[in-house]
Amino acid sequence: MQIAFRTTLQEAHDTLVPDLGGRHGPLPPLMLGLTVVTGLVDAFSYLALGHVFVANMTGNVVFMAFSLAGASGFSVLASVLSLVSFAVGAAGGGLLIHRVTTHRGKLLLAGTGLQVVLVLAAWLIGLWVGLPAGGGDRWALIVVLGLAMGLQNAVVRRLAVPDLTTTVLTMTVTGIASDARLAGGTSSKAGRRLLSALAMFLGALAGAALIGHGHADLPLLFAWVALTLVVAGLLPHRRSTLAWTQ
Repeated sequence: MQIAFRTTLQEAHDTLVPDLGGRHGPLPPLMLGLTVVTGLVDAFSYLALGHVFVANMTGNVVFMAFSLAGASGFSVLASVLSLVSFAVGAAGGGLLIHRVTTHRGKLLLAGTGLQVVLVLAAWLIGLWVGLPAGGGDRWALIVVLGLAMGLQNAVVRRLAVPDLTTTVLTMTVTGIASDARLAGGTSSKAGRRLLSALAMFLGALAGAALIGHGHADLPLLFAWVALTLVVAGLLPHRRSTLAWTQ
């Protein structure tokens, strides 16, 4: 038990303070930053835009089914609009990937830079129209944020940092349990995986708390700050030729 605990702590440390000469260089803590952004943005979309996610597409598919079944508080149009916007953003991420194919740092820098612009635009829209938004204002916010999160997912998928997908935690939780020694596995990689879950939890918690205390615009502002910090963290590495960039 003590050995497992020490291993978990070491994995968490290696994720937060990675070896820059390692396989993924500085990417793991930056992925955690993007995971916090996911929690903030989805808290905003669900609580301020009315039962819709802009990052968790599984939730939107389920919400669409709820709406068609007559459940109150859900909108087919909102879910479809989010899904389509996310897909368009992911397609844009695909185009970016094929333009920046040889340097992982530059790819993440370009993708996150575009997200900074989109999330800032969403924050400004929210300030302009007032929150919670309705009608066309709500649709505009869903579209802009869906584009941003689709772009993020495409880029992160290409980077393929293990256990740090920034949006999907189902497989992360499954891995913690199924890969544990008690289940016959060799390593649950609980340190990194728990950090991923914690990052999204804290982002969602902060977003919900801010909205609950009457500051519905602040989750997007905090998400923008987190994205800007990721960009700042990448700038020193944009010309790196270490192995992790390839």
